[in-house]
Amino acid sequence: MIFRNKLTLTIWLLAGTLTACQTSAPPEPQPYGALPSERQLRWHEMETYCLIHFTPTTYQNKEWGFGDADPAIFNPSDFDANQIAEAAASAGFKGLISVAKHHDGFCLWPTATTDYSVAKSPWKDGKGDMVKEFMEASKNADLSFGVYLSAWDRNDERYGSEAYPEAYRAQLTELMTGYGDLFASWHDGANGGDGYYGGRNEKRLIDRATYYSWKDKTWPIVRKNQPMAMIFSDVGLDMRWVGNEHGHAAETSWATITLKGIEGKDPMPGYLDDSNLTTGTRGGDSWIPAECDVPQRAGWFYHPEQDAQVKSPDELFEIYLKSVGRGANMNLGLAPMPNGQLHANDVASLKGFGEKIEKTFAENLAKGAKVSASNKRGDHESYSVEKTLDDDRYSYYASDDDVLDPILEFEFSNEQTFDLIRLRENIKLGQRLDSVVISKADGDDWTRIASATSIGATRIIKLSDPVKAKKVRVQLFAPVAPTLSDFGLYNEAFVKYDVDHSNAEVVRLPSKNVKVISSNKFSNAVDGDNKTFVQSADREVVFDLGNQTVGGFFYLPRQDGKKEGIVTRYRFAGSQDNQKWETIKDGEFSNIRANPIEQVIRFSKNVQYRYIRFEVLESIGDGFAVSEFGFLK
Repeated sequence: MIFRNKLTLTIWLLAGTLTACQTSAPPEPQPYGALPSERQLRWHEMETYCLIHFTPTTYQNKEWGFGDADPAIFNPSDFDANQIAEAAASAGFKGLISVAKHHDGFCLWPTATTDYSVAKSPWKDGKGDMVKEFMEASKNADLSFGVYLSAWDRNDERYGSEAYPEAYRAQLTELMTGYGDLFASWHDGANGGDGYYGGRNEKRLIDRATYYSWKDKTWPIVRKNQPMAMIFSDVGLDMRWVGNEHGHAAETSWATITLKGIEGKDPMPGYLDDSNLTTGTRGGDSWIPAECDVPQRAGWFYHPEQDAQVKSPDELFEIYLKSVGRGANMNLGLAPMPNGQLHANDVASLKGFGEKIEKTFAENLAKGAKVSASNKRGDHESYSVEKTLDDDRYSYYASDDDVLDPILEFEFSNEQTFDLIRLRENIKLGQRLDSVVISKADGDDWTRIASATSIGATRIIKLSDPVKAKKVRVQLFAPVAPTLSDFGLYNEAFVKYDVDHSNAEVVRLPSKNVKVISSNKFSNAVDGDNKTFVQSADREVVFDLGNQTVGGFFYLPRQDGKKEGIVTRYRFAGSQDNQKWETIKDGEFSNIRANPIEQVIRFSKNVQYRYIRFEVLESIGDGFAVSEFGFLK
């Protein structure tokens, strides 16, 4: 180009400068509040993973092992880590966590720290490494891998002494350095109580806040060797327990939280105020999102009587909506059978869930919509509403800094029918949105169809009934410029799921054959209604069985969400004359505080007494609370 004079050149340069100013994107909004780390961003992107419980406890048909099992019983006849990993992958899960050591103390890898491990079992003549096989199977199935290491050890005679934390840290170091890149290091909150402890069979308690030197000595092992591994513990760190084992986050569940201690202590294990674990804290000082852990069956370990109680694809989808769909992650517990594989019902359920997720979210009905916004940041296309439809979590619509309640509109060429709405924020810039309101056009008016708070990484709203709409409006409300990265409309898909009921039914003695003779307040416990319950100050109840033969019992704790009176330890005794008693069985209801499911307990052999007495040895709080109680044939 030839310029005839300096004025022409000056005008051309000025025009180019103005054009550049008009086309360059305005700066991003300033980050708001606590922000996720890079490892937390990767974890949010995973959304779902599985936790595998398989130890000698599986062979004892218990929920928690006591630490006294002979390693000789651990000998799966057909262990197949690939079968388990492939089943998880078929459901769309993105990772596996191996329970390398549960509370029973048995280690699934040949550790140098204790003899109580696979090295002393007949499995593979003591030369196997199950953690390694799970790691390799995860890699084969394109899944991330993590490990769970129980701090409580009911077998180790050193537990409670200064020597045990050193052994525990040595175990953690072995796991952090010997099994490739890990996405999670999982540390259960259960710690201290009855145990075998090298044969001493006693109760041992420790100060969980100080015993392990968590901050100074233990967690740094993970940070040094696995910097991208998310640490789970009952005080959060990278992710927090959601406060239940149903897999449900609260309707409002913030990724941010302010952890609070109790008794004047810092928030450490054993001294944590858990009142806000489920909801988080709006504007909290740390980004510690919730993890929703839930077993695929009623319990975490395999129990044959639960073969017909595997959660269906529809039930798993409901959990997905109430975990991932509320900004948390879903951690599903898998329980292999004694042979070392998942039951056919478990595999079918996982496959059905994967199909349901894939079909449900295969098509975003909002794609292709004509979009508009009441305000667009800098009036620039870099922040246009179209960014919410591009399947990118981190490209986003944004408003100007002084516009805190913009309105987005999506108009479709044809009327769309949907029953699920999905939204996401660009959480790299924090959790900004306070709430959203979604409406559909009715002529010249708008009808509200949904609203939600705490959007975060993912928010999925399930409508009570399908909605038909040709135009949808989304109102955003935030204390700073909102950043919406995803908007989608979907229809829940339905899949077929068949359950094998063979060898799965628990045969119960009809309640009419059982007479309660020690209490007139027990009727609600034998009425077949799970919603009713008995709350009694009595610590025992006597039954007249008329010399019927029984093989065990079942106990369903109260199901109203409260814990008072739930039994944790019990004793059974039998008598022919209601005077002289013989102990039949005593034991514990493991994990019943966190997971108050029906407890089905078999006696070591069938018994025949005129009278049987159930005695409460320990309960939560005072008294005895029971929803349903009875005997097994």
